[in-house]
Amino acid sequence: MDERLSEQLSDLSARVRSAKDAIEIAKTEAGEKLAARKEEARAAAAAAIEKISTEIKSMRGTVDKNWNVIRAKIDADIDALIARVTADEHDLEVTHLANRADESEWDAGFAIDYAAAAIEQAKFAVLDAIEARLKAEDAQHART
Repeated sequence: MDERLSEQLSDLSARVRSAKDAIEIAKTEAGEKLAARKEEARAAAAAAIEKISTEIKSMRGTVDKNWNVIRAKIDADIDALIARVTADEHDLEVTHLANRADESEWDAGFAIDYAAAAIEQAKFAVLDAIEARLKAEDAQHART
């Protein structure tokens, strides 16, 4: 497997651990600490999305498409992958296989980056939910 993909998967694993740790810590935090942690999560999600945007622009040209178009691209890539797996590859030349491997590695890298961005967005959403619940509980206690 490409070294870059291995590094991306390691980064993805670290992001999942970081998100879980941040959520556990956030359960005991309130006020400014939680707001700061939430802002860090928002900034990390924005940075991850910007990284994906930069990769798309550098590898595939300018992308000005909405999420439906991206979803269609992912679906088409999955269909193409299934078709390639079932196709008879015995007659393919080595250079064709190398090109296909390069494309597959790029697709895998993009998918990992996409997953990383989703994890960062999920972490932000969970921290936002915790903050909202704490504010609701504080408001409820203030009423009584």
